[in-house]
Amino acid sequence: MHPELVIIFLMNIVTTIETKKMDKNKKQSSIKKPYFHGRIFWDINLDKLDYDKSANFIIERVFERGDVEDIRQCRRYYNEEKVAEALLNAKFLMLKTIYLVSAVVGKPLEDFRCYKQRVSTPEHYPY
Repeated sequence: MHPELVIIFLMNIVTTIETKKMDKNKKQSSIKKPYFHGRIFWDINLDKLDYDKSANFIIERVFERGDVEDIRQCRRYYNEEKVAEALLNAKFLMLKTIYLVSAVVGKPLEDFRCYKQRVSTPEHYPY
């Protein structure tokens, strides 16, 4: 194989990857920010909240305290991979939320960081 062809091939791959990244950024910026109910973020000023920098916090809070419509908006704004990654790596989720997220994302409970912590830390025996 000629070295010139290899270089051209690699340049095409890099260009394709960069184009996909730019398209993804355009899609993210063109999507309208979701409106979440005030009960979810009762302790935070929503006007000052950065939806991109605080994505993990927002996703966790919406799945913990939001209703079905809030979860739908969250999944629309952030892609499925981002939602799954944020929830799989969450430090704490309530048990009912872990079961919900497991069904939504399609991952077993053992893949969740917070579930592993919960299982490895024994609870107090109720007397």
